[in-house]
Amino acid sequence: MIELVSESRCITCNKCVQVCPMNVFDAVKDAPPIIARQADCQTCFMCELYCPTDALYVAPDSGQAVTVSEQRIVADSLLGSYRHNGWAIAVGGSRPMDQSYALGSD
Repeated sequence: MIELVSESRCITCNKCVQVCPMNVFDAVKDAPPIIARQADCQTCFMCELYCPTDALYVAPDSGQAVTVSEQRIVADSLLGSYRHNGWAIAVGGSRPMDQSYALGSD
């Protein structure tokens, strides 16, 4: 479930708002988007995949929200970890993910 939009990393491009199939985010003029409907998140990781600055953290548990600390998420190198390593790595596995989601890929 989406847990964090890092205000320090977000460049307000709103790609997360655009790609979210569940309309979880609300765009805010000149500010990072807000997580407006967290319970609707299906943990698809699309927002994290398309974030160019690794400003989002999606926890792998889709069933419930968890309390996270941005400081801890940064220390554990979890911001953007799904895009970089794939879901298996993000939850303790070892198989890298297929990069076919990338825009402009064949």
